[in-house]
Amino acid sequence: MVDSIRFYEENAADFFARSVAAEMLPQLRAFAGLLPPGGRVLDAGCGAGRDARALREMGFQVTATEAAPALAALARAHAGVEVRVMTFDEMAWSGAFDGIWTCASLLHVARTELPATLVRLKRALVPRGAWFMSFKYGTREREANGRRFTDLDEAGAQALLAQVGGLELISMQVSGDVRPDRSSERWLSLLCRKAA
Repeated sequence: MVDSIRFYEENAADFFARSVAAEMLPQLRAFAGLLPPGGRVLDAGCGAGRDARALREMGFQVTATEAAPALAALARAHAGVEVRVMTFDEMAWSGAFDGIWTCASLLHVARTELPATLVRLKRALVPRGAWFMSFKYGTREREANGRRFTDLDEAGAQALLAQVGGLELISMQVSGDVRPDRSSERWLSLLCRKAA
């Protein structure tokens, strides 16, 4: 995870420029449909702040986090919400959010650490709270361009959810990358609810 944080710190402006306009509206609308009006949302690992801004504009109370300080500053200016500089293992919320949005952020957590990370985040959700998460599609744990990736396919995602427990899978979708220069890449998106 440390290598990935360093990558985003050193390449914050470039990453912001390449990702801030990526279109995630179908996923955001599906997620928002599971939330109460004006609900509290955690955007954990918010990157450029694109989705935190969209969620704020939908009327939700957004708390955002980003582990790389330089990227957090850009996200804060773009999203118009407070962006706390923190990693997943520093999060200690309990029942604080109606929804958690982890778009392309959990994929930097090592496979062995993913279950504990998900348990920690699940604790931050209210009962029946909604959770969106996305991973690059595959089965490998790898390093690419200075970042670590844990890829998941359907079987890997099902096994992870079974390990974590207490999450009801609403939908699982494989899709292409929304960025034109990455159209050959595939993603696995999960939409879940915390058990009552």
